[in-house]
Amino acid sequence: MKKLIQYIYLPFLLSVFASCYKLEVPITSELTPGVFPTDSAQFIAAAGPAYVALRGNISVEYFFLQTLTTDEAIFPARGGNWFNGAEFQQYHYHTWTKDHSGVNGNWTWCSTIIGTVNQSLAILGKNMPDGANKNTTLAELKMVRAIAYYIMMDNYGNIPIDTVNGDFTPKRNVPRAQVFTFIENEIKACIPSLNPASGASTYGRANKWTAYALLAKLYLNAEVYTGTQRNDDCIAACDNVIKSGLYAIEPASTYLQMFYPNNGPQMKEFIFAIPFDPSWTNMFPFRAQNLHARYDVPRGLAATKYKLPFTPDGAISTLPSFYANFNDPNDVRNGQWLTGPQFLADGVTPATVTTTKKGYDQFYTGADGAAPYTYQIDIKPEITLRQDVNSFDAGNDEIAWNMGYRNIKFYPDATSLNRNQKNDIPLLRYSDVVLMKAEAILRGGAATMGQTALSLVNELRAQRTTSPALSAITLEGIYAERCRELVWESWHRNDMIRFGKYEGKWGFKTDADVNHRIFPIPTSALQLNPALVQNPGY
Repeated sequence: MKKLIQYIYLPFLLSVFASCYKLEVPITSELTPGVFPTDSAQFIAAAGPAYVALRGNISVEYFFLQTLTTDEAIFPARGGNWFNGAEFQQYHYHTWTKDHSGVNGNWTWCSTIIGTVNQSLAILGKNMPDGANKNTTLAELKMVRAIAYYIMMDNYGNIPIDTVNGDFTPKRNVPRAQVFTFIENEIKACIPSLNPASGASTYGRANKWTAYALLAKLYLNAEVYTGTQRNDDCIAACDNVIKSGLYAIEPASTYLQMFYPNNGPQMKEFIFAIPFDPSWTNMFPFRAQNLHARYDVPRGLAATKYKLPFTPDGAISTLPSFYANFNDPNDVRNGQWLTGPQFLADGVTPATVTTTKKGYDQFYTGADGAAPYTYQIDIKPEITLRQDVNSFDAGNDEIAWNMGYRNIKFYPDATSLNRNQKNDIPLLRYSDVVLMKAEAILRGGAATMGQTALSLVNELRAQRTTSPALSAITLEGIYAERCRELVWESWHRNDMIRFGKYEGKWGFKTDADVNHRIFPIPTSALQLNPALVQNPGY
């Protein structure tokens, strides 16, 4: 599957694009519109770095910002490990600052994508012969830029808009509503030139349905971004995807497989996914790797059950309040969680760890603390800061390592010799479109195509659970369904804000400052661009 899209991830050009990683930094590469490219192979290669940049931080820093700042997940320290200067504690407590590494890394990632696309558009716009192929290539690149701008606007609110390669004039950040309109117009302008095909021929690149799905996401959150609801526009965008007939809800038998290491264009729900492969290289200033197993797999199961060639951090857990959404025993989506007593792959043999009594419980006070102790791994739901509350520390023993239910949606890739995984990461899925339309109807939009909010939700649930269909649906029901369906896919912060839940209390977090719905502009960005104005509350 990876060979189908590998040509747009060519690594050999990265060195000449690496200098464009910040919008305000001049590009010093010798690759210019006057000297390159001249033939079809070089046109493809020139577009490649934009897609490499898009891989970026999506599975690590971006995932952290969208997930660890919500009730979906928590990353406590364990015996001082991964305290990281309070990095993960600040996510949870909503006490991040403009110097937070994740806040900075996310801004740098989005800026890199935008700068790289601007350069690629300038090169290809001048050198490619006019025609449909040029129009499609440029539209696909603009969609990559639109995705970056959407992520940046969603996370930082008022941001600068820069679409001209080589223009190093400091750009002031513009109001969020203005950025919204820019993204909307950009997407709409791309649609006529985008490929209407789906599957292997367009996998990893933005097609026409990617544009409509991103528009739906934009319109569903329009009240958050602009103060004005756009529910009917959201429904219309969803209808375009639905009426294409190219996508379908993945059946229960393959729901979990959508996120396996061998996923790809064969998945019926993938509208736009970002491919990954451990063999690909990267020279941008961020990871560009799928590292989910590193953070999601309990270390005691790494070698015995999942055959991983490394010891995972195994420190990210969910919170009981979020896991409460998984209250249907007949739901196939329960299978992505590790809970309670653990067994090996055969489902029968207990997964055990041999340590010492003190190693199992660091607070054990018996004289035989060094005596060997073997126990079956039993993952508990609660997170307790047993070692030190101030340093967000659960302890450095087996009890601590097995606190909190774990999500392995992006199933561990045992074939990889490093921590990077083959699992492609979907950004836009058909089930999300179905739920967006249902929500937009409940928020006041007009039902279309004979579909109601209830019929749409039941259409999805028919492929997720053998429990009876719902007899009614509310916005709270939609929210719970989105929690179940899209967990670990980096949409929960976006959902919590739209549903008015981001100022709530969960875990150890009590912050209710509405300013924290967006992140501060990083210090590094303010230093590079003196025209930027810091966000309110920071």
